Amino acid sequence: MPTAKIPPVSTGNADVTEAAFYEALQSGDIEKLMACWGDEDDIVCVHPGGARLVGGAAIRAAFDAMFSNGTIRAHPEKVRKVDALSASVHSVLERIDVLTEEGPRNVYVIATNVYHQTPHGWRMVAHHASPGTSRDLQEVSETPPVLH
Repeated sequence: MPTAKIPPVSTGNADVTEAAFYEALQSGDIEKLMACWGDEDDIVCVHPGGARLVGGAAIRAAFDAMFSNGTIRAHPEKVRKVDALSASVHSVLERIDVLTEEGPRNVYVIATNVYHQTPHGWRMVAHHASPGTSRDLQEVSETPPVLH
């Protein structure tokens, strides 16, 4: 039975919750990972090639199953964000470190993470991931990068 939800590291912004989510994946900590998710019944998660998981129990069970095989060495790269009042949408290229018979290699996943600001801080309400390739490192964009 799940324990009480651990509050996010900070209620500062969606970036903090996203960092906590990826740290929990890398450490295989299901409690910290689930603390990043909202409490709504309709939160949703789709893993590459997987079914749509709806609700905290289904999402928890899927990540528990993944963690039984080890941690997930996912590193967010090339994050693009759209922020509006109490919502934040992040498009992320995830670099996943995997160990194969030929040695270590990287695989890529393109994910969309959606966060809502709640009374308990910023929480993930959707994570949708699709298979990617190393070609995804080269973005197609009409907007040139801005250097500050």
